[in-house]
Amino acid sequence: MEMPLDFLNLICVFFLFQFFTCLVILFACEVAAGIWGFVNKDQIAKDLKQFYDQALVQSKDKDENKAKKATAVVKTFQETLNCCGRDSVLSLVTNDQCTLGEITQLSSCHSQIDELFSGKLYLIGIVAIVVAVIMIFEMILSMVLCCGIRNSSVY
Repeated sequence: MEMPLDFLNLICVFFLFQFFTCLVILFACEVAAGIWGFVNKDQIAKDLKQFYDQALVQSKDKDENKAKKATAVVKTFQETLNCCGRDSVLSLVTNDQCTLGEITQLSSCHSQIDELFSGKLYLIGIVAIVVAVIMIFEMILSMVLCCGIRNSSVY
């Protein structure tokens, strides 16, 4: 039993419209998250520093499993931000807080986190704008396809 062409068109238009609706919702959520992140960038940096400090303390925990997980978090922070230690150069030398093989750059992770959210905020903005432009093109393309399928009688 074959389905009529109009029914297939209707199904196709329905799913394309659903796709468009999901893109609009996702776009709105990304814009809201970007605005919230920009407004609360200082609080986010503070929370990230606090998370790093907790991981640093837990990396010296007696529970080996917890210490291993915390050490992995600290190592990821230090390798990604190219930093060592908590908040001063003196703490680097005295407390053995560096998980990197050698101390190549004497900058604290707190200062690197602050620099990430203040000095490199424009890079985050550029990436967000590129993603937004791509999503807008996706929305336009889905609506063009939806209207094209709805108005044509033959695929």
